[in-house]
Amino acid sequence: MSDYKGKTAVISGGAEGIGFGIALAMGQQGMNLVLGDIDEVQLVEAQAKLEAQGIEVLTVKMDVTDPAQWRLLGEQALQRFGKVHMLVNNAGVASAPGPIEKTNHKDWNWVIDVNLKGVIYGAEAIVPLIKEHGEGGWVINVASMAGMIGVPYAGAYTATKVAVVGMSEAWNVELAKHNIDVSVLCPAFVKTRIHLSHRNRQQEHFDEQRKVDPDAEPKHNAAQEFVENGIAAELVGQRVVEALNAKELYIFTHPAQREVVQQRSKAIDEAFERAQNSPLLAEVTEQSPMIFD
Repeated sequence: MSDYKGKTAVISGGAEGIGFGIALAMGQQGMNLVLGDIDEVQLVEAQAKLEAQGIEVLTVKMDVTDPAQWRLLGEQALQRFGKVHMLVNNAGVASAPGPIEKTNHKDWNWVIDVNLKGVIYGAEAIVPLIKEHGEGGWVINVASMAGMIGVPYAGAYTATKVAVVGMSEAWNVELAKHNIDVSVLCPAFVKTRIHLSHRNRQQEHFDEQRKVDPDAEPKHNAAQEFVENGIAAELVGQRVVEALNAKELYIFTHPAQREVVQQRSKAIDEAFERAQNSPLLAEVTEQSPMIFD
């Protein structure tokens, strides 16, 4: 019998893209689904698709940047299904790319609020619900390959995804004693609408200047072609199930990116080697390493 059958997953940004791909995969494993999303139209479509396959699903229109809406989502999940066993922090956005000196603080605040604070608020609201029944569970945070290798001209996006990887590593240790497995999903390009993230931008993050300044948005989003030719979101969902079964902390979907990450790891290791050989740090090298278990 599936380890997931009859259990409940809460998925943010679950109405389309990677979130829906994971929802479909977990629903096919027998899980009940609670989908939170800011797009009510997509929620209706997602619910119809899932119910057509006999999957139990509750959809809730919500904004991940609001802690109160996260708490309400958790309450509704308990009312419908009794317990929560899995949290998938998937909701995310990408702002228009640009160089450092063209930094748009509205963009930074928006991306941080959704991609970083949305994950924090999700964990704050839902992890206690997983803990309280004592049966263990799962937390899956959706980051990106940008969390492993910084992406030029995408500082805000990269910063949030690096943070999500780091939080996942920390929570993996913290939640192990509660039998809660933590994974961080780091895909490269997936066929989603992330390049159209501005369609769901909250009013408080809207930049009025964008209305009147034709140079505020690029005429062509360089990432669009890569996204539209990315792998299917359904495949990502299936890969997540495979990785959860293997208790993987890091979930990768694009093996070709391994070489780039290896180059980064090699550069870090070489930097440590130089530090170890520095006469300035002779005494420092004798200190114990930071090991968490």
